[in-house]
This record gives sequence, structure tokens and C-alpha cells, in this order.
Amino acid sequence: MAAPNSSLRKPVFIKVDQLRPGTAGHTLTVKVVSSKLVLQKARPDGNQVRHVRIAECIVGDDTGVIVFTARNEQVDLMKEGVTVVLRNAKIDMFKGSMRLAVDKWGRVEVTDPANYVVKEDNNLSLVEYELVNVVDE
Repeated sequence: MAAPNSSLRKPVFIKVDQLRPGTAGHTLTVKVVSSKLVLQKARPDGNQVRHVRIAECIVGDDTGVIVFTARNEQVDLMKEGVTVVLRNAKIDMFKGSMRLAVDKWGRVEVTDPANYVVKEDNNLSLVEYELVNVVDE
């Protein structure tokens, strides 16, 4: 057996304004500004019916905000005014803009309320990116 904490890395917390397209493995603490359920449907999965829920949430910190796509159980945690820690979050591109998401390899945890004012006038999801292919000569 390995020594305690030898294989566990301490998470490096980043700020919202440090997020870039196509990156993953982020850990950040954000406040939920708003949450809106955009999809709720039942899908047959073998013998049982699986309910699929997706909510688009505006989350942010003192550097900016971004759209977070919450799925299924995550939807219940993303309530307005709640502070959450997003572990192993990734950036998905949707119609040329960045969205933050946590898949099955990450975690969403409710934590103690943060004591900062969310900078809502810097919305990273409003920045449109264009995919440019670079050809090496």
C-alpha cells in the first residue's frame, strides 16, 4: 500500500477568467448566479426509464462568469446563491462559445458561502471563438 497522500495531488484552484477553450481538469469555486432547467425528459434504458435533466446555470467568481451545464443530480445542487466547488471541470464548446461542464469523472460539491461579489459584466460564454486549423509547412 502506498504512503498516505503520496498519490493524491493537491487541487490547484483557478479563477473563471483563466478558463480557455479545449481545456479540462479544472478545479474552481464558484457562486451560482442563476439556474434554468432547459431539458427534462424520460429515456427508456433497458427495463427502467431514465430521467434526463439539463440546466444551464450562470456561475462565477470575482473575475467573471460562465455558463455551466448541469446534468441530472447536478441540477439539484445548482441553486441560486449557493457556492459550489467544481472538481475536474472541462470546457465544452457550444456554437462557438465556452461552456463549463463536469462529467462522470468530476464532482460538484456544495461548500461554504464565498465572500466575494460575482463580476457579472465579464461573461466568458459571450465571447465567440472560431476554430482555425493551422497547417505546418
